[in-house]
Amino acid sequence: MTKNNLIKWFKNISKNDTFSVGGKAANLGEMFSKFSIPDGFCITVNAFEKFLEESKIREKIASNIKKIDVNDLNKTAHISKDIKKLILKSKMPKEIEKSIIDNYNKINGFVAVRSSAVAEDLEEASFAGQQATFLNVNGNSKLIKSIKECWASFYTSRAIVYRGRNKFSHEPKMAVIVQKMIDAKKSGVVFTANPVTKNRNEMVIESIFGLGEAIVSGIVTPDNFIIDKKDKKITNETVNEKNIMIIRQNGKNKTIKLDSKKANEKTLNEKELNDLIAESIKIEKYYKKPMDVEWAIDDKLYILQARPITTL
Repeated sequence: MTKNNLIKWFKNISKNDTFSVGGKAANLGEMFSKFSIPDGFCITVNAFEKFLEESKIREKIASNIKKIDVNDLNKTAHISKDIKKLILKSKMPKEIEKSIIDNYNKINGFVAVRSSAVAEDLEEASFAGQQATFLNVNGNSKLIKSIKECWASFYTSRAIVYRGRNKFSHEPKMAVIVQKMIDAKKSGVVFTANPVTKNRNEMVIESIFGLGEAIVSGIVTPDNFIIDKKDKKITNETVNEKNIMIIRQNGKNKTIKLDSKKANEKTLNEKELNDLIAESIKIEKYYKKPMDVEWAIDDKLYILQARPITTL
């Protein structure tokens, strides 16, 4: 970690750092030396707290939070909007900005900027999709703006209501990940236990062409493979029609329509399936629990994220 405790690279992060870097970054750091994780760093919880203090908005936010009634969704939405506006309008303190940019310049090319809240990815919590992710970020000003947007997303009305109803603290315990972007030719998720049937002896792989946003946004139905974990054999295979794929072009996501032949082609070949099965089993063994793994294939297989399956 840098002397000022603002930045921490994945190689220096472990699962014991959750309180300073959040659940997502702690998982990435824990896996970094053991699996193929794209390189990156984390802007710590300490940096967010320092930003709020030096911008003199921390008390204003706390005062707004006190007015919230989680059963009054309209009022919560208004308060959420006010808090986010406060964060986005506040100038990034020079020390934090310099620290971020100096480290960003060590990553060559486009980055993904993702939130990593302390309570995120806990087995007893499910914050999935509540906080922000920005892809294809390039350039200092875009990076700083994306980081502030991530911090602001800690106060979306959905996140506020979820925390309120589940008795989680509203203290600003949010870090931000800055990670090298992978130009995925194929991507998807692996569940190392079947989340539908709850069968822990089965693994489910979902895959599409291009970037994973097409799965996340639900605009493409992925191919689906069910694998028996004991003999690593595919017991069920469904190749769906994937009419589009999302690629990165000139730093932006572009949606491309696929012809009928490509749309109905199986996404993963035998080697890719075997690599995914082997890597996912290793991750499950390492964590000693069923995991939800995000992956992408470019020049090789990359693991983008792994978290415990919360629905078993």
